[in-house]
Amino acid sequence: MDAELKEALNLYHTLSQEWNKKPPNLEKCGNFLEIGAQYAIACKDVEAFERYMSQLKTYYFDYKDNLQESSFMHELLGLNLLRLLAQNKLADFHTEMELLPIKLLYTNIYIRHPVSIEQYLMEGAYNKVFLAKGNVPAESYIFFMNILLNTIRDEIASCLEKAYNKIDFSEAARMLFFESEKPMTNYAEKKQWIREGKCFVFKKEEKKMDDVIASTEMAEKAIAYARELEIIV
Repeated sequence: MDAELKEALNLYHTLSQEWNKKPPNLEKCGNFLEIGAQYAIACKDVEAFERYMSQLKTYYFDYKDNLQESSFMHELLGLNLLRLLAQNKLADFHTEMELLPIKLLYTNIYIRHPVSIEQYLMEGAYNKVFLAKGNVPAESYIFFMNILLNTIRDEIASCLEKAYNKIDFSEAARMLFFESEKPMTNYAEKKQWIREGKCFVFKKEEKKMDDVIASTEMAEKAIAYARELEIIV
């Protein structure tokens, strides 16, 4: 049996024993759940992380007056907020925010990070979202940041396809926030973009004028933020 699986099973058995005690050892159970949530992120298992967080919130909020505050609580709550953004669950994001003291939203580094990301998204300031990846409060945040950034790239790429007949390779790379040629090439291949020389060429279908104007405006917005990124950097 795989060593990591053995470790996970041992944790599960220990957790069950502590929970079945009369009364249950709530503090120790909470510690095991936190390990499980962190383990789920290490394994890139989003569903498992959701399950652990669902149980952890009981300890964090329902038993907060009876248990000592965990040193990992804010990190995991912030990570859960970032998960909701990465999954585009904005209503759930705001519901979770309402459970937290207002002061934490602006003073705690773990909570402030996803709150800032949400603000950038509302502003359409995608360049700031990409920059935020280099300033995460914990390494575990990178997992959901990558999911979010890939979603943003796909949105910008969709705008480019609709607004341009062709676009220079370097210009596309800049707008999609790729810093070197290889990742841009790999991304283009995945999107099945046609490359002719130093340009990508997009096949066009006949569209209504209103659709073309809307797509162009979205692309121009993406371009503007890409250029802002150059100024910031």
